[in-house]
Amino acid sequence: MIRGAVFFDVDGTVAPTSSGQHLAEFLGHAKVIQEVQAGYGAGTLSSQEAAVLEARGWATRTPMEVRGFLESLPLVDGIAETVLWCRRRGLAPVLATLAWDVVGAHLCDRFGFHRACGPRLELVDGRYSGEVAEQFDELSKRDFAVSVAAELGVDPKRCAAVGDGRSDVPLFAAVGLAIAFNATPAARAAAHVSVDGTDLRAVLPLLGAWLNAAHTSWE
Repeated sequence: MIRGAVFFDVDGTVAPTSSGQHLAEFLGHAKVIQEVQAGYGAGTLSSQEAAVLEARGWATRTPMEVRGFLESLPLVDGIAETVLWCRRRGLAPVLATLAWDVVGAHLCDRFGFHRACGPRLELVDGRYSGEVAEQFDELSKRDFAVSVAAELGVDPKRCAAVGDGRSDVPLFAAVGLAIAFNATPAARAAAHVSVDGTDLRAVLPLLGAWLNAAHTSWE
């Protein structure tokens, strides 16, 4: 029985670094992406503007190539164990992220997340064109989580979110438990609780306490 969901961010949370920056090292536009992500973090670029600039470096590459590059993406420890912990307690583990959709798909296949969201790159004849096919921002991320909760038949307040930055703030306001993990000051201020570490299992005591406290009211 599904009791709720836990929405995990990718960049800065499940991955201690930026998946876009990691891929850019292979795609050959690392300096551009560093500047783009700095602009997004500082608030001088919107997520849509950042996505357009980042997408250009993907031109002529194939999804298979990118999947290969993702095999070496740095990740925190304890992801598989955390996903299993959630599933055993009736919580659907979901990736709510602004990372490209191919990143979320890779992590779902590798660790068993329920599903993922993210901006989508245009494909033409099996290769990326360098254009964005579908934009996705922090409000889209929140709306995705709310829609997943509805599909699962649960109130968003029976869901939790784990994230680290600017894009998590709207989602944090929509769920019953918001956990800032290795987070920026803005994300910490928007969260209910904060924790730091190199292992995703650091959030499990917080999720467990929340579940125990909510158990009576959920019955």
